Amino acid sequence: MNINVIISPCGLEELYFINKTVVVIDVLRASNTIINALQNGAKEIIPVAAVEFAVKVSGGMFGGQTLLGGERNTKKIEGFALGNSPLEYTDSVVEGKTIVFYTTNGTPAIVKAKFSEYLIICSFANISAVAKILIKKKKDFEILCAGRNNTLSLEDIICTGYLIDEITNGKKNIPLTDSAKASLTLYKTIGKNIKKFLSETDHGKLLINNGFDEDVVFCSQVNSSEVVPVFSNNSLKLS
Repeated sequence: MNINVIISPCGLEELYFINKTVVVIDVLRASNTIINALQNGAKEIIPVAAVEFAVKVSGGMFGGQTLLGGERNTKKIEGFALGNSPLEYTDSVVEGKTIVFYTTNGTPAIVKAKFSEYLIICSFANISAVAKILIKKKKDFEILCAGRNNTLSLEDIICTGYLIDEITNGKKNIPLTDSAKASLTLYKTIGKNIKKFLSETDHGKLLINNGFDEDVVFCSQVNSSEVVPVFSNNSLKLS
């Protein structure tokens, strides 16, 4: 089991992911919103890489069972039913619904990895459940951090390190690339107080300044869910 970490999807070709097992992480906030929506009964999440494509896709669906969700620069997009706050995706809102979903960083990363053989979504919320799946598969895998505006995102790197720690704990000789070793080191150095460090990241500060402090708290929860979203046939569903 070889583990590699990609700190940002910038510059990667979609074909890079063919035949690979991939974990996509976007801690603030797409991963948590996807996990929470499926946990609360959403039928599926269709991630898209552009707002215009979200509108186009939703237009070809049965309206009453389809919701547009997502954000641009933290704010809900005009005309969308939902933003990118996981707290919006309650069972009363999303149960049985298909959600066409766009976010600034998370969904483009998922779409970039769409040709993966096996693609799952991770955050602190489901980190142990994801680790168990990867350990059971016993295959090489890549962790793709969504990043922020095509640059490194500290919260995604720390979550990545946490996941690697869960998988390698007590196991010897699991090969790690330099980026995987760096992620693990950062997690062990500054990742123990998740709520504190999330609120001090660039993205965390931006969310708090825009009134989404409760989202930061929500996204700091560890192992609050057993849901592992799996990408198949262009949508994310329960594993």
